[in-house]
Amino acid sequence: MTISRYSFVRRTDRGRIIGKSDASFRVYRAVETGALSSTIKILEEGERLDQLAGLYYQDSSLWWVISAASGIGWALQAPPGTRLRIPTNLGDVFSVLS
Repeated sequence: MTISRYSFVRRTDRGRIIGKSDASFRVYRAVETGALSSTIKILEEGERLDQLAGLYYQDSSLWWVISAASGIGWALQAPPGTRLRIPTNLGDVFSVLS
């Protein structure tokens, strides 16, 4: 099963979205407390989070992991100079979320 940012959205019994997930906060908090190891990268001109996810994780759809860990919400693009925290082990990320 593939895990996406939508895997953690709460829904009503009718399937309607009623609230945001706390996945972003949980990943961010785990990086902040040291429960998830990460590497620091300063975003350069022309770089996007999906490109970096492809480079680091071989899957560009995991850009949300970098975004969440960096505390920038669900933004696919961030301005150059943004300090990114890139979790080094995806298995650990998904353990935090389960």
